[in-house]
Amino acid sequence: MATETFVVAYENKEGDDGLLDYAIARAKKDDAALLLVHILEWSPYKFLTPQELEERHARRKEELARAKEVILDPALAKVSAAGLEGDCRIRYGSVVELVAEIATEEKASMIFVGRSGTQSMTARIFGSVPLGLSQIAPVPTVIVP
Repeated sequence: MATETFVVAYENKEGDDGLLDYAIARAKKDDAALLLVHILEWSPYKFLTPQELEERHARRKEELARAKEVILDPALAKVSAAGLEGDCRIRYGSVVELVAEIATEEKASMIFVGRSGTQSMTARIFGSVPLGLSQIAPVPTVIVP
C-alpha cells in the first residue's frame, strides 16, 4: 500500500506523456499512489431557462463519461502497468481551484502539472494553470516541462 498520494493535473494534451512518465517515476521512488485529476472548464450561467439547465446537465454527464473513457482510463492503465496504485477524479469548473481543492481533500503530498507552453495574451493576463497552482496549491507543486 502506498504511503503518499501525488496528484497529477492531467489534460491529455501534447506533452502530458512526459508529465505522466515523470509522475510515475517519482511515485515509484517515493512509494506513492497517483491520483489523476482532469478538470473540464465550466462556468455556470444563471440566465438559462430550467429546460436549458436540464439539457446542459445531461450534456455534462455525457462529457464526464467520455473524458473518463478517452482521457483517464488509458492513463490509469499506464499507471497500473507500471505497478502503481492509481485513481482518478473528473470535475467541472476552474482547473486551478479544483486541483488545489482535490489535493487538500485527498491529503496529497505533491501536485504534478505540465508546463503550459502557451504564450498567448490571455495566458499572460489571466495566468496559466501551472502559474495558478504555484500560487495557491496547498502542497509542493512540480511543473514538468
